[in-house]
Amino acid sequence: MDLLPPAKRRRQSNDGESEASTLSPVVIFAHGAGAPSSSDWMQRWKNMLKEALQAVDVVTFDYPYMSGKKRAPPKAEKLVEFHSNIVKETATKYPGHPVILAGKSMGSRVGCMVASMEDINVSAVVCLGYPLKGINGAVRDETLLQLTIPTMFVQGSKDVLCPLEKLEATRKKMKAPNELHVIDGGDHSFKIGKKHLQANNSSQDESEDAAVQAIAAFISRSLDG
Repeated sequence: MDLLPPAKRRRQSNDGESEASTLSPVVIFAHGAGAPSSSDWMQRWKNMLKEALQAVDVVTFDYPYMSGKKRAPPKAEKLVEFHSNIVKETATKYPGHPVILAGKSMGSRVGCMVASMEDINVSAVVCLGYPLKGINGAVRDETLLQLTIPTMFVQGSKDVLCPLEKLEATRKKMKAPNELHVIDGGDHSFKIGKKHLQANNSSQDESEDAAVQAIAAFISRSLDG
């Protein structure tokens, strides 16, 4: 399916006629708890997002705990200030461009916290493998329920950190417009088992490409709206 550029928006010219605005979005893409922004997974998705969204840039970064000796990540709330500063710096660098927050797992959760801040202006959030269940098994939906901007979820159907029935219940309670794309057979990092792929006559690349195209369509609708 052919998609218009995500940031193909309309504005009124001086004579009252509508003309197209071609400012592309800028994406700020946060990594998950265990692997840095330089990981193969992050780099592959960075490139896919940049192409599909026709983004002017996809900004990646490492949270401070990633530097030096390997440590466990702190609570997500302690990463919000650092993440928000990256957002502000990027918005200053690309004035007028719609800002999209994307993240893998923990990075998507922190991104949702940042998106709810009063002094942050973003157009949409993309959650890749949102970690809805905490270590103790409790559903962590408070952050999602605070969101008011368009939110896209991409989840593997076999992701133990985000059972789809629990996500569906959370989505129904959310104030923000939201959509879900399920990668059938995918785990928390969207990896699909060989037997599942063979049984469905599909490939890992095809499944991930379908997810990226769903994201692009969602962002296009969100920015046009």
